Amino acid sequence: MKISLLLFCIYLIALPATTLASSGEKAFSDSISAAMNDKDRPENDQQRDQNRLPLETLKFFGLREDMTVIDILPGGGYYTRLLAPALKDKGQLYLAVGTGNIKKNLLLDDDFKEVKLLSENTTIKRPEGERHYQLGDLDFGKVKADMVTSFRALHLHNAEDRIRLNKALFKALKPGGIYAVIDHTARHGEPATEENRRRLDPVVAIMEIQAAGFILADMSTMHYRPQDDLSLEVGNEKVKGQTDRWTLKFVKPVTPTIK
Repeated sequence: MKISLLLFCIYLIALPATTLASSGEKAFSDSISAAMNDKDRPENDQQRDQNRLPLETLKFFGLREDMTVIDILPGGGYYTRLLAPALKDKGQLYLAVGTGNIKKNLLLDDDFKEVKLLSENTTIKRPEGERHYQLGDLDFGKVKADMVTSFRALHLHNAEDRIRLNKALFKALKPGGIYAVIDHTARHGEPATEENRRRLDPVVAIMEIQAAGFILADMSTMHYRPQDDLSLEVGNEKVKGQTDRWTLKFVKPVTPTIK
């Protein structure tokens, strides 16, 4: 009887915290779902949802509404339109590197006025005949983020620039911070060709990111696409919008690793 009473008391004490966590997760999911269903959201973005699985993706990486997040190379703003409303009340969204189009278009909207830019003067250029874009100097200031997201961006750069970027992002994250990375899959060890120019070997990515100090914490197969045999350029109509992608979650150690 005494043991049962003790267990019941422990249950009552733990219940509010559990309920609060569940409530927070639901609130976050609801805010992302609301952003996905926004009537002003571009139709092209809506059509991508079934393939990109943004709600499932962000939940896997552990995004919370009170986080400071840096999104690298935001492109056309697919994730910006989802992250900005989810973070605007309790968190903060920064967009970094390659933000010119976003600044001229999306950020003029009042709904995105809380979004801030980092390293917006970093040059990105692809010299004639080169496979990859070259990154200029990176500057993330004194921001300390809870999470950095890189959605199909690392493949754009050569190994040297990827290593520089990973190291800069490591410094921009708080201890325990999350580095969330997704990219198009290249076959491991396959020689460089024009067809795999916009793909990245996940083994290479893991080695480079871990070399910057990160720890591989988790991986997901949610973007695994068996119909993509990895032989075609990602823009080829046979695989466009349905490429196989690796999804990896890294963490910055709370205490420095000993080397």
